[in-house]
Amino acid sequence: MPTNARLTASWSTLVPVASTVAWSSGNMSGAAAVKLWVNEKAYYDYSSNSCAAGKQCGHYTQVVWKNTIRVGCAKVRCNNGGTFISCNYDPPGNYVGRRPY
Repeated sequence: MPTNARLTASWSTLVPVASTVAWSSGNMSGAAAVKLWVNEKAYYDYSSNSCAAGKQCGHYTQVVWKNTIRVGCAKVRCNNGGTFISCNYDPPGNYVGRRPY
């Protein structure tokens, strides 16, 4: 696991937040990372409060979680030219059985 990912993981065990993480082999903007997460909306079904089979939508539901009031994000450019972006959400969301909004 990259050093930055270890730091994010260790921080989130100390502080009750949820995280979304994006990685790219090249440069990526914060807006592009958020767009990746929000694009998962296509796989989320509100009526059943579930993701389409074989798809991820947990990043989307965290981004739009109704009770989250604070968001903090960081971007790191790696020595290999890649980009690591992480956002933390407080209070966290994605509780089993609860809808995001």
